[in-house]
Amino acid sequence: MGDLVDVTTLAVALISVGGTLGGTLGGAVLSQRASRAQAAEENQRADREREEERTEQALQAKRDLYAHLNTTARAYRVAARDAVEAVGRSEGFDPVLLDAAKEAWADQYSQAQMALAKDVLQVASALNRALGVGYSVVKQLPSSPDLDGAYQRAKTWFSGPLSDGVYLLRVTLRHDLGVEVDPHFEQTRTQMLAALNRARDSLDRLLAAERAQVAGPE
Repeated sequence: MGDLVDVTTLAVALISVGGTLGGTLGGAVLSQRASRAQAAEENQRADREREEERTEQALQAKRDLYAHLNTTARAYRVAARDAVEAVGRSEGFDPVLLDAAKEAWADQYSQAQMALAKDVLQVASALNRALGVGYSVVKQLPSSPDLDGAYQRAKTWFSGPLSDGVYLLRVTLRHDLGVEVDPHFEQTRTQMLAALNRARDSLDRLLAAERAQVAGPE
């Protein structure tokens, strides 16, 4: 009888110890699982934060590029227009200012070509050509055989088609950034772009004819 009691007591003790160890080991496993889950969640959160940061940095870089592109386009147009006004007042103009504005635009446009979406690049490229024609307008103005006519033509170009072109670029950039939303903008953009290209081609032909007239027969 005594031996039976000892065996029973031993069995109970072993079960108790086993239960305690099992509970301890089970708790440790659950704790490890919870730690791994927490670590995975923290890693995912860190990945999301890094992705959001990269997205925000890319968006800010895009905003900066667009702002500089818009600013240099406006400055180029203004510098050329001011040169035309100076000729109209029979004053000289400093070509350094115009050339500096031209170079600033060229630098920003060169950078933008690598980053602009197709529809935005289409507008920027058209404006780049239009600004180039405007530069020729200023350069040819002093030697034009019909100075009054050339002056009026230049004023019309810088206050009309080219001004509209600079405006079109600004609105296109704002739409691409989502700052400005107009459901009919695509149609408006197409119409304004076509008008700018027609006006530029027409003026370019006039300038070429004038250069040929000034040069005379070979």
